Amino acid sequence: MTAEHKTASFGYREVPEAEKEHLVKEVFSSVARKYDIMNDLMSMGVHRLWKDAMVEWLNPRAGWHILDVAGGTGDIAFRMAEFARMRGGEAEITVCDINADMLSEGVRRAREKGEKHIAWACGNAEALPIPDGTMDAYTIAFGIRNVTHIDRALAEARRVLKPGGRFLCLEFSKVVMPILDEFYDRYSFAALPKLGEWVAKDAASYQYLAESIRKFPPQQKFASMIGEAGLSQVKVRNFMGGIAAMHSAYRI
Repeated sequence: MTAEHKTASFGYREVPEAEKEHLVKEVFSSVARKYDIMNDLMSMGVHRLWKDAMVEWLNPRAGWHILDVAGGTGDIAFRMAEFARMRGGEAEITVCDINADMLSEGVRRAREKGEKHIAWACGNAEALPIPDGTMDAYTIAFGIRNVTHIDRALAEARRVLKPGGRFLCLEFSKVVMPILDEFYDRYSFAALPKLGEWVAKDAASYQYLAESIRKFPPQQKFASMIGEAGLSQVKVRNFMGGIAAMHSAYRI
């Protein structure tokens, strides 16, 4: 298949590969101001516990250089900055997001918090504007399922990490508990678009987000992809029966 005829999944739709990036940008531009509020409503606040667990597992240290990808609103970055601060100093954190509207929301929140130790960069997870081997940690939360080529994003993660650097990904995943999986399916496709329409005035974007979760590789398949990208010591932790999963690995 020639490059111009390649397709990529945009939720349950197959779209020309070259169009997916633009479509994803539209989704997050539409919901940027309500994104974190919607996360609270969709998860009944549980996403905060998952994100706290992610930062605790990373255990960021003062002096680390950390890249948080697809983290435009700063939700993970603020947690990491505070965690390092409580342990004696500042971590150097860069948030990289492809969507300028999401980054603008993060910058606005940083000003409100008086947070001055986070840098903000607009860039693609598949071609990061970061030099080789400069990061102690690479984090990405609820973002990697939206990239066009997951394998390229993982290769970029390995490229920017220092030897010994940590990769940590938090993402919605495959529910592994019987009955819960059926309930979660019904909730996702019935409730999420309605919440999106009510709060963000955008049902279609949350329909896409529900579909994109189902299209994302299950835990072990994604773990294999991480290993194939050249990252080692891959480990997986499930949350709430697999509604979300955290994948950890290292560049050795």
